[in-house]
Order: sequence, then structure tokens, then C-alpha cells
Amino acid sequence: MQVSTKSTKRTKMTMAERLNTLRAGVLGSNDGILTVVGVLFSVAVATTNQFTIFIAGLSDLLACAFSMASGEYASVSSQKDTEKAAVAKEAALLKEQPDQAAKVIREFYIGRGVSATTAQEITDELMQKNALGTLVRIKYDLDLGHYMNPWNAAFSSLFAAASGGLFPLAAMTFAPVNIQWPVTIVAVTLSVALTGYLSAKLGDGLVRTAIIRNVIVGIITMFIHYRVGLLL
Repeated sequence: MQVSTKSTKRTKMTMAERLNTLRAGVLGSNDGILTVVGVLFSVAVATTNQFTIFIAGLSDLLACAFSMASGEYASVSSQKDTEKAAVAKEAALLKEQPDQAAKVIREFYIGRGVSATTAQEITDELMQKNALGTLVRIKYDLDLGHYMNPWNAAFSSLFAAASGGLFPLAAMTFAPVNIQWPVTIVAVTLSVALTGYLSAKLGDGLVRTAIIRNVIVGIITMFIHYRVGLLL
């Protein structure tokens, strides 16, 4: 019976790992857009000095990117620790109560419509070939040795947040002063619509609802920070 928790050399990420990295990127991009435009609007209302506006936006872009990256790293590290703890728990079960572990596997296949006799045959074979891998897959939907990578999520979030923040920063900085406000509003609206679309696609959600929701949030964000700037 195989109970080792050591994994073979990994050749590629699983679908869950890729989706987690993409999710971190989409969320990071959305936050980068909204936080940067929030600062830009607040400062641009309070001053017409273009250099001041640019520095404020750039500073917030960097702060947001590193903040998102550190948050993703901490979150995914916690998830990875939980996954490793689950594997260790099942390894202990296999060592101490192999019959109980076999029962879990057998009942899983019976629940899928397999006859008791066939389920027992499958269980016996899996207990010999890959007992631990089978158990964690059945109970936790995990691929043994494939844990969520906090560094992938952190770097994805870092670069996505920085890239997202560039849209409003570039629009406010390079557009002619007389039209920088409408250009920035259009840039932000299109950007958050895109992140809404991507988030819906990744999560199998409603595309139209996600886009509308993101656009509304973006408009509210710009309005609130514009009003805050008037107070300065």
C-alpha cells in the first residue's frame, strides 16, 4: 500500500493552479484600475499641477501592486498549508486505519453507481497502486503533490495590478488637459468592463452581469473620489 506524501517531479500546473493564478491576475488588475483612478480623481480635483497628479497616481499604483501581491501570497500560502495538512491527515489514516480508508474509497465508487463487487475490486487495486493519491482526490478534490503556489499568485497579482493601474494613469497623464477627465473616465470604464468579462469567463458566471456590475462599481468609485477631492 502506497502512503508516501512525496510527489514525483512536476511537469505542468493543474487546471486548478492555472485558474488560481489567472484569478489573482484578474482581481489584481481590477483593484489596480480602481485604486489608481480613485487617487487620481481626488488629487486632480484638488490641484491642476500635472506632475503632482502623476506622482500621486504612480505612488498609488506601486503601493496597490505590492499590497495585492502580499495579500495573495499570504492567502494562498494559508490555502497551501491547509492542503498539506489534509494530505498528512489522510496519510496518517492510511497508516493507522487502512480499512477505514478503503471503506471511504469503496463507498465513493458505490455512490457513483458501481456495483459493490466492482467497487471492491477497484478499491483493492487503488489501495495497492496509489492509496494516498486516491484518498485525497476523493475527499478533497486534490492532486497529490500539486499545491497552490503562493508565488505564482503573488507575481500574477503584482503585475496585473500594476498593468491595470497604468490605464487610468496614462489616460490622465498623456491626454490633453482639456479632455483628460472624459478620456480617463472612458479608459476606466472600458478597463473594468474587460476585467468583469474575464472574471465571468474564469468563474463560469454571467458575462453581462459581471460587466455591468464592474462598470457601476467603477463609476461609483470615480464619483466618490471626485467628491472627496472637492473637500480638499
